[in-house]
Amino acid sequence: MSVDEVGTAATVRQRAGDEPVGAVAAAWTDYLAAARQLDGVRRAAATAAVEQARAVEAAREELAGVHARLALQQARLRELGVPLISLTPTPPELTEAARSMVGGPAAVLAALRVAGGWADAADATLAARGPLRPSAWPPRVRNLLVYGPLALLVPLVQLVVLLVAGTGAASVVALVVGVPIPAVAFAAGWVAVGRFFPARAGERLDRTPRLGALTCLVPAVAVAGGIMLALLAG
Repeated sequence: MSVDEVGTAATVRQRAGDEPVGAVAAAWTDYLAAARQLDGVRRAAATAAVEQARAVEAAREELAGVHARLALQQARLRELGVPLISLTPTPPELTEAARSMVGGPAAVLAALRVAGGWADAADATLAARGPLRPSAWPPRVRNLLVYGPLALLVPLVQLVVLLVAGTGAASVVALVVGVPIPAVAFAAGWVAVGRFFPARAGERLDRTPRLGALTCLVPAVAVAGGIMLALLAG
């Protein structure tokens, strides 16, 4: 029986003459008021507990989503050459984040949603600008833009001389001149990588020397071998 039903039954009994009046009736009225107030507090507490549980569950789901997105962004930024120290929160940032958590699950959920908005903005920035800047590419791909043209320049000249002059003295001279060219191309690429893609503060520039040496050597050896075979056949 609810509090209102108890109050109605008590009122009926008073009117029927079953209960005394006066002080006892006043005490009973106070009891009913306190019971109603207690019932309201209980219902409010139950509602608050349900809302808090929902907020905690939503915060957990939001945290899992934000954590996964930040992990992917961190891996992508590391591939683009961003140092790990730049991706680690500083002590003042951690302190400010801790302050935003003291308001309970609702405050935590709101902070996580704000972080999700920042993650959206970061994704948009990476999608719009990252792939268009060679300086943001991985070092191997970026450095090929420098080593590749330098490695192909002289071999192409040697091929043109062979096609124009045939297997004559000009082709022999071009072959001999091209022997030290891979080392020259590699040295020029080494310097050019530092000029075109300088390292950020606190970072060490990755010139990918093995990749550069192979890039400069393979075309020269292939073309030199082809010219030698042409000379021998001629």
